[in-house]
Amino acid sequence: MGGVARRAAGSALLGLALYLAVSLCRSFNDPGTSRAAWADQKWSHRASSLNSKQLRRIASLTNVERMWHHELQPMLRERVPGSPGSKAVQEHITGRLKLLDAGWNIETDSFRERTPQGTKQFSNIIATLDPKAKRRLVFACHYDSKYFPTSDDGRVFIGATDSAVPCAMLLDMAYSLDSYLNKTKESEGPTRADVTLQLIFFDGEEAFHEWTQTDSLYGSRHLAKKMTRVGHPAGDPDTTQIHAIDMFVLLDLIGAVNPVFVSHFENTEYWFKRLMSIERRLHSLGHLEDHPYELQYFHNHHKSWPVQDDHLPFLQHGVPVLHLISTPFPHVWHTLDDNEENLHRPTIDNLNKILHVFVTEYLKFL
Repeated sequence: MGGVARRAAGSALLGLALYLAVSLCRSFNDPGTSRAAWADQKWSHRASSLNSKQLRRIASLTNVERMWHHELQPMLRERVPGSPGSKAVQEHITGRLKLLDAGWNIETDSFRERTPQGTKQFSNIIATLDPKAKRRLVFACHYDSKYFPTSDDGRVFIGATDSAVPCAMLLDMAYSLDSYLNKTKESEGPTRADVTLQLIFFDGEEAFHEWTQTDSLYGSRHLAKKMTRVGHPAGDPDTTQIHAIDMFVLLDLIGAVNPVFVSHFENTEYWFKRLMSIERRLHSLGHLEDHPYELQYFHNHHKSWPVQDDHLPFLQHGVPVLHLISTPFPHVWHTLDDNEENLHRPTIDNLNKILHVFVTEYLKFL
């Protein structure tokens, strides 16, 4: 999560620019202007609703200690683009996905770009469950960490909430739901889903110097532009990979105790309220730990101006966005204290359960 200006999406001028971008996106997203009938189906898509027994089954699949050891801890290191730590984390992400039965299609979008610290190598990781499916429910995060000099006492910036934990949560989602994802992928005929799950791990979200339009969002800017140029389904001249995105769910600044999430966009407010409903249902069944209130994380508020993050290049191309970022930001944001010691296991475990139910209901596994 980048510079200070992102707390309120910058100045009034920047806010106006973002408002105009969102307005243009609403026009772009009008079903009447879509190029293909299948691309319009995102607007009428409705999720299933799990019963109490099914909720218990999905909630029981999570294991925060397993996630902590296998998914998260290998990421709790410096991950500045082009560094050995970045390379190690790339290998960790792809290696974990390759172990799963669902057989993810994994692509690496690598490129070089100038930065205030010279030309750097960046690599986005895109994992698609079923490339044959026309539509994609995208969950995304950024795996890079912001550059800070090593402190006098030898400490480095880890960026646990920003955004090692969100990336570990996506890996845990793929692991915990593996059998259901595999079964859905292997189904044939009319039961085969036309919407699949796609996980995107962005490189270069953070600014190297000061947050600007050119010193930030390196990976998401590159991939969004690329997706507008790649036909989808393959060979179709009228639709692209951008049209394939049902919804872009971005996780950022997650892992501290008592996060607050609000709705940022009207066209995904229905889905935000689904998250509120899932939190309420899991709470009532006693499946959430250290969770005293019915709605502790997802609040029925709407933020006027979007926070700057990796969703912006996709928003500008008309993609519906569900931005799950803790606002206000965690108190450890962009400090050396954004580390493992200040993470809250019950919160992460609870959010995993909520998101696993969300994906199960959206993709209608049960």
